[in-house]
Amino acid sequence: MFLSFVPARGAVLPAGFTEAQVGGNLGAPTAMEIAPDGRIFVCLQNGQLRVIKNDVLLATPFVSLSVDSNGERGLLGVAFDPQFATNRFVYVYYTTSSAPIHNRVSRFTADEANPDVATIGSELVLMDLDNLSGATNHNGGAIHFGPDGKLYVAVGENANGANAQSIGNRLGKILRINADGTIPTDNPASFPGITGTTTGANRAIWAVGLRNPFTFDFQRGTGRMFLNDVGQSAWEEINDGLAGSNYGWSLCEGSCATPNANFRDPLFQYAHSGTAGTSGCAIVGGSFYNPATPQFPNSYVGKYFFGDLCNGWIRVFNPATGSAGDFASGISTLVDLKVGADGSLYYLTRGNAGQLFRVRFPNATVAVSDAVSRMTHAGVGSFDVPLALTGTPSVEPRSGGGTNDHQILVKFTGNGPISVDGSPQAQVTAGSAAIGSNGVSNGGAVSINGGIVTIPITNAANAQTLSITLNNVNDGTTTRSFTISLGLLLGDTNGDRTVNSGDSTITRTQSGQTANATNFRSDCNVDGTINSGDSFIARSRSGQFIP
Repeated sequence: MFLSFVPARGAVLPAGFTEAQVGGNLGAPTAMEIAPDGRIFVCLQNGQLRVIKNDVLLATPFVSLSVDSNGERGLLGVAFDPQFATNRFVYVYYTTSSAPIHNRVSRFTADEANPDVATIGSELVLMDLDNLSGATNHNGGAIHFGPDGKLYVAVGENANGANAQSIGNRLGKILRINADGTIPTDNPASFPGITGTTTGANRAIWAVGLRNPFTFDFQRGTGRMFLNDVGQSAWEEINDGLAGSNYGWSLCEGSCATPNANFRDPLFQYAHSGTAGTSGCAIVGGSFYNPATPQFPNSYVGKYFFGDLCNGWIRVFNPATGSAGDFASGISTLVDLKVGADGSLYYLTRGNAGQLFRVRFPNATVAVSDAVSRMTHAGVGSFDVPLALTGTPSVEPRSGGGTNDHQILVKFTGNGPISVDGSPQAQVTAGSAAIGSNGVSNGGAVSINGGIVTIPITNAANAQTLSITLNNVNDGTTTRSFTISLGLLLGDTNGDRTVNSGDSTITRTQSGQTANATNFRSDCNVDGTINSGDSFIARSRSGQFIP
């Protein structure tokens, strides 16, 4: 399935979206996964598992495996244990280099002192798959944990279609195993259209009838599985991943239920020929847009991104309608897609450099939204409040500021003045510049007793930290405590920093308008249009202070 190298380049994206390369040039990538802590692990066909940390490609691979990298073989998949934060387990799918050649699933443990590399000697082989023939293609390779805590493994049929309709081997299948490599007792034992039941190692089979299921994904929240299968001469497929299914290969390709009711038809298929931009040769990458922090417009939430290796496009599948629409084009040899927790879309290309790109929608809301970041601190010292920005914030342009110059408000409340000899003793800093109560970088001290601080954010990076430094807040008899709230002005349509009936009235009069620099505060749900939903939100917030 992999093509010869061509120069990598960025994509043609919809209006409002931007992209940037992340990390350095990679070589020959095959797959990627985003760790729970935000690091990106990229599989290289030569057996190296590389780590991108804080947008920098680390010099030392997490692990370097001895692999057979002929054809489509090599290091093909990576996944993280659901308990990765505590057990540090990383799972990989690769082709062994010594005879008999076969694909393998192994587990490694990230080193406790340096989690960017695997602990030496930590490999635990969980599953050795069937020996491969001389054909070097159709290996599958995607591995993901499902919402049930089981590891799902996509295996190609090794260019032998008969394997996909046989329960005597594990080729051309989706397998399901426990995290320790054992086989769950509730796996299906039989499959429609195939005589007999599975035994021994083949009890790991969960679904059959697949040609080369190179990528799949589970939807966050629902647990629904979409399974991509690379076609032969006619159709590329997105399938509903359901236990016990037979997807029909090699007896048919694409829609198969007629004339054979044993087979499950794809939810969506596209042809190898036809309209430019919608046809292709190999479906790659699949990722639901259900991030922890949505960044793209609301119309993308719940949709499924997928791409094509040959024709270099990314499209968006709508499960509700069964249709797909355009998203990006002009990509050199796309191989994988992932949605990050921050709502960015990452896509991996296989050009002569091998590159990873991050796609963002810069006009998205700030993640802190409605005063959701709250914390209490007592005593002397300093602490940090994370200000997680999902892009250049589209909130509260400063008077006289440029289009990328915005502000966020911080409100301090507490059980009394925090001062020494009547002088305020707290200082607020954003980045390296101290911010006074008037929002100017003047290094002035700030009163904590109900004070409000306006912090300008110019060309915001993906993540900033608001540092609060407190001096001598213990007055000798009582330790003062207070709460810091971060939030936006959404809902405060008239700008008086309180949501009231006047705001909802204004929001109603603006109904139907597209959100812009002057009316953005009426767009309470940040979907780009002011509508009845915004009026409802504004009314429900009546009386609230928007810090």
